[in-house]
This record gives sequence, structure tokens and C-alpha cells, in this order.
Amino acid sequence: MADKHEETTFESADAGASTTFPMQCSALRIGGHVMIKSRPCKIISMSTSKTGKHGHAKVNLTGIDIFTGKKYEDLSPSTHNMEVPVVKRTEYMLLSIDDGFLSMMTEDGQQKEDVKAPAEGELRKQIDEKLEAGDEILVTIVAACGEEQAISIKTKAE
Repeated sequence: MADKHEETTFESADAGASTTFPMQCSALRIGGHVMIKSRPCKIISMSTSKTGKHGHAKVNLTGIDIFTGKKYEDLSPSTHNMEVPVVKRTEYMLLSIDDGFLSMMTEDGQQKEDVKAPAEGELRKQIDEKLEAGDEILVTIVAACGEEQAISIKTKAE
């Protein structure tokens, strides 16, 4: 019985395993995604140095965090693997904003209320205007590594 408990603990210890997958550095491309400093980033530039006397060609990556917009850089041998985040975009029907969270409806009619509404900025302004006008709003949510964030909206007519 103790072995079964230990096995369960082991399985739940690394829940984040399915949020990324390995990819060889040389296969990464600008516009794609990669984990840099444990953050999901969109690759904005990359360059490869020639092989030196001792070793492999190196790939210099620059990426922008898909949630915060912060810039990250990393250097890795081109033959090594790097983790690539599984990034998912989903559109939901926006119902309202309640207590700082977006109240949305999924395609199958379920309510989703666990994504924080943008606190300020252009996106928040657009959401407030369209909600006030009574427009039907579709909000695009990007999800990766257990984080979710609204990135854009459009009215259903667009």
C-alpha cells in the first residue's frame, strides 16, 4: 500500500510536463515559441555562430514573453534540445467583467470565469466600450504553461 502512495506522489510531482515538448535548437524558427528562463517566449531573432575549434555551433535566441512582453535572451548549442511551450489560442463569447475576471462562455455553453481581465490599456478600453455598446464580443485567450491571458477582442459581426 505504501508503494502505491509513493507512485501517486511521483505522478503528481511534475504536472507541468505536458505543457512543453523538446525541440532541437537548429529546428527553432523566428515567430515560433521557446522557453527562455522558464518563461514561454515568441522568438523574434536568432543567429547561429560557426563551430569553433572545441565544440558545436551555438544558437543565440531572443524572445519576447508572450504574457508580459519582457525580452529574454539565451545561448545554446544547435544540437541540444530546448523546451517549446504548448501555446493554445481559444475564442470565447464575453458576457461581462466580474470582480476583475472575464466572465465568458465556451462553445459548448459552459461558463469560464478564471481569466483576469486586463486592468488597463488599449484592450481594456476596447472591452469596456464594446460591452457598454451592447456588442457581442469574442475574446481571444492565449494559454501556455498554466497561464492564460486575453490578447485581443472582436465583435461577432467582424
